[in-house]
Amino acid sequence: MSHLLKVIHLCKGPAHRRCLATASPPAIASRSSTRFGRVLESGPSLDDFLSGDLETTGKSERVVLGNTKGPRLPTYLKTSIPSGESFNKIKKDLRGLNLHTVCEEARCPNIGDCWGGKSSLDGRNTATATIMLMGDTCTRGCRFCSVKTSRSPPPLDPHEPEHTAEAISRWGLGYIVLTSVDRDDLVDGGARHFAETIRKIKQKAPQILVEALTGDFAGSLEHVSIVANSGLDVYAHNVETVEELTPFVRDRRATFRQSLEVLEHAKKQGVQVTKTSIMLGVGENADQVMATLQELRKVEVDVVTFGQYMRPTKRHMKVDRYEEPAEFDHWKEVAEALGFLYVASGPLVRSSYKAGEYYIENVLRKKALQTEVPITSKSSVPASNDRHRNP
Repeated sequence: MSHLLKVIHLCKGPAHRRCLATASPPAIASRSSTRFGRVLESGPSLDDFLSGDLETTGKSERVVLGNTKGPRLPTYLKTSIPSGESFNKIKKDLRGLNLHTVCEEARCPNIGDCWGGKSSLDGRNTATATIMLMGDTCTRGCRFCSVKTSRSPPPLDPHEPEHTAEAISRWGLGYIVLTSVDRDDLVDGGARHFAETIRKIKQKAPQILVEALTGDFAGSLEHVSIVANSGLDVYAHNVETVEELTPFVRDRRATFRQSLEVLEHAKKQGVQVTKTSIMLGVGENADQVMATLQELRKVEVDVVTFGQYMRPTKRHMKVDRYEEPAEFDHWKEVAEALGFLYVASGPLVRSSYKAGEYYIENVLRKKALQTEVPITSKSSVPASNDRHRNP
């Protein structure tokens, strides 16, 4: 203590300032004398980095950030930041009514394009939003999907059908897609909740076309019937991928054959248009895709969409490859030749991507074609399309 006081006393200066001294640290070697310091001094300077004139000589190499082993995202898969009056209105209403969309939960790259919309050929607004019913938590865990999962999600909101119908009636949409998380915890899988929402929408805005993109209801065809007979316009259920890859892509409770049974039963219940979606780039080959399309035609699926799988987070399965746009054009031609009523195919196409624009314009095109070519002339109309009727 006496030593400390002595040091304090000696530090007093003319301005009567006091300072506290501590023991001097051991001498530190200069930076140039250390191995790390020598590496720094012999390496590139800040000016070299700014100019970009770096040369890799000896053992020096460029540092490359990111995943250099996986396929790089092509420029045609990059989208702009969403904005616009229609986008902001839909987003505001969703927040105010506590509604969820698969557009946001699944991190869809087309959210600005779909919610923005534009006028169709008949003057209707083609903005499309995909409302996700029954909450934002799924009871299944597919390897491609970023929607959060739980064995026991929160209970259903009994006001959701009314709130959904109210929001949709405000937006002036021409086409709406309703989807949902899988709710294996519910007795009916949420089928009655789905059907009630569709009926409410048709009561408030009967001019809107409604597509229901459902799960497989654990294979219960009784529950499929509940939704199919609710007054919807399109019944959709996605097979997602080819049969061989289904166990590795989807939750093990979802099977390819079970999905085919859902689509087939919906058609038998009188649904005019059934629809499904296939992701490319998860490891499938051409023969498997062709076999999938043929199976879908056997159960009379009317509409198929092809899109590029894009990995939502690093916790999900990797992209096997990014397909070129020409590949999507090829599968569109193949599917149309097989007799599908409509095919949407492209890198950024999703099951509900711009559904209003695709669907409405396609129907108008077919109506115009029927005006030019009499339906009674079977020689002029492909036999594979005879059984199809415009909705």
